[in-house]
Order: sequence, then structure tokens, then C-alpha cells
Amino acid sequence: MNYWISILFRIIPLAMGAVCLALGLYVRAGGGDANHFVAGHVLISLTAICIALFTTAAMIIRQLTHTFSRTWMIVLPIIGYGVALTTAAWGLLIVQQGSVPSFVAGHVVFGVGLIAACVSTVATASSAFTLIPRNAHGRAEDGTPCEAYSAAVGAGLICIPVAATLLGAVWAAMLLRQEAHTPDFVAGHVLMGISAICASLISLVSTVVRQVRNQFGEAERWLWTLWVLLMGAATFGWGLDVLFGSDRPERIAPGCILLGLGMVCFSIVSKVWLLALTWRRECALANRIPLIPVLTCLACLFFSTFLAEAAMADPGFFVPARVLAGLGAVCFTLFSIVSILEAGTSGKG
Repeated sequence: MNYWISILFRIIPLAMGAVCLALGLYVRAGGGDANHFVAGHVLISLTAICIALFTTAAMIIRQLTHTFSRTWMIVLPIIGYGVALTTAAWGLLIVQQGSVPSFVAGHVVFGVGLIAACVSTVATASSAFTLIPRNAHGRAEDGTPCEAYSAAVGAGLICIPVAATLLGAVWAAMLLRQEAHTPDFVAGHVLMGISAICASLISLVSTVVRQVRNQFGEAERWLWTLWVLLMGAATFGWGLDVLFGSDRPERIAPGCILLGLGMVCFSIVSKVWLLALTWRRECALANRIPLIPVLTCLACLFFSTFLAEAAMADPGFFVPARVLAGLGAVCFTLFSIVSILEAGTSGKG
């Protein structure tokens, strides 16, 4: 991988994190009402996902540029998990404030912390990334490379996004049991969409772990990709149902945000699909797959623009307009990760 390109791909997640942080601080300081409070805190929390994606980018790039050491294998996961746990704890503290805006914002921020933990697990699983192209050019009969982490470690890594998904989904279901109350309705739907992203990351972590250990089977080539597509389609469809299934005024924010979370799931598809397509076969169109997160990023940003205009007539569109901009930044960060994976699996690293 070209040195300057590797720098660019590491700058992108940090730059997008800075955008989320700066926009979040600006929105939060722009007014003392509930909309500014919720949108500001959620945007700030999205910085955690960008930092976790940075650790993933750095973990893989340092291996491709032969500048990787055991120190980075320890430091990068500590950064990722540290930010994820801090964000989740911050969300719980916000919930404890007791107001309606803090109830909604706190649950969403906690959920973002769960996503960041799952992304950090992708980074940790990628600590032996260079084994993936090597195994892809070998045979299943070659067995697990001696440099790969153990089966117990691999299973432990997969369990992290599974646990995050279950925690988020169960908590969301508990909130939705009280959906007659506006805060529970909003927080429950958004937290369930966040759980779908965590579920999508199960596929990515599993794919990386099983390819590193040379255990990736032919059936898995499509199974994991279809799972992420299902999560994205379900989240997107649920968002449409929330938006058009009732006339509750508070449906606007969760409905629109669910559409944006669906876009993030579709961005994750590109990573899982790329690893599947390049496993023990040539794929001439692999270098086009990074366009998927670019398209989802643009979709989020254009949608955010329309919502911002609509917010001038209906303040219910204020929060999703700002949050969709942050989700667009997350999608663009995923573009850099997919591009790195494409470079590594195609032999251009």
C-alpha cells in the first residue's frame, strides 16, 4: 500500500470523528431545548465509532506496511475498547439525570457504545489480518496456521458482538413494552436499530476470525453477507413502518433514524461481501465494492438535508436531520476500511 494512501485512510476516520464531535458540541450549545440536547449528545457519541474504526484501519495498515508490532496489538484494542466503555458509561450517566431528553439520549449513547465495542472487536480480530490473503491462496486441508490465535480466543471475539446484540435487543424490547410512553417509544426503536448494527458486526467478526484460522467454508461465503443484508433490510423496513404506520408525532425521529441505521448496515455489507468474494477466488469487481459505503454516505447526507429543511416547519425533524449527518460520516469512515480490506486481499498491500 502506498505510504500516503495509508496515511489518508487513517486520517479519514479521525476526520469524520472530529466532524461528529464538533457538530455535536455546536448543536448542544445551540439551545437549551430537548432537541438540541438529544441531537448534540448523540452526535458526540458517534465519535466513538469513528475512533474504533480508526483502530481497525491502523491495525490492518500497519500489517500491510510492515510496521506492526506487539505494542500496537495491545495499544489499539485498548484505545477502541476504552472509548467504547467510556461512551456506554456516559450513556448510563445521562439516563440517570431523570429528564425525558436525557432518558432518550442516554439510551442511544449507550447503544452507540455497544457498536463501538463491536467495531473494536473487528480491530482485535484483525491483529492477524495478513493470514487472510495467505490462507485464501492455500487450501482448507492446510489447517489453522500456527501464527493464528487459538479457537478459544476466536470464539471469545465472536461472543462480544453476540453479547452486545442480545443486550441491546433485550433492553430495546423492554422499552417497547412501554411504547405508549413517548420516551420509551423513541429510545426503544432506535436502540433496536442499533442492535441490528451489532448483529451485522457478528458477521464481520466471524468472517475475519474464521478466515484468519483458515476455517471459512463455502456455505459461509453467502451466509454472512445475507445475514447483514437481512439486518439492513429489516431496519430500513421497520423505519418505514414506524414513519407511516401511525400518526404519532414522535414517530418522526425514530423512523428517520432507523432508515439511517439501515444505511449503516448496508455499508457493513460491503466489508463482509468483499472478504467473501475474494476468498479463494478472483473477483474482477472487488475494487468497486468500496463504492457501497460512499453511496450510503451520500444517501444519509442528502436525506439529512431534506430533513433539515423540513425541520423549519416541523421541529420533529430537527433531531434526525442532525443525527443522519453523523451517520453519513460513519458510512464514509467505513469507505476507508473497505478500501483497506480491498488493498489487503487483492495483494496491492
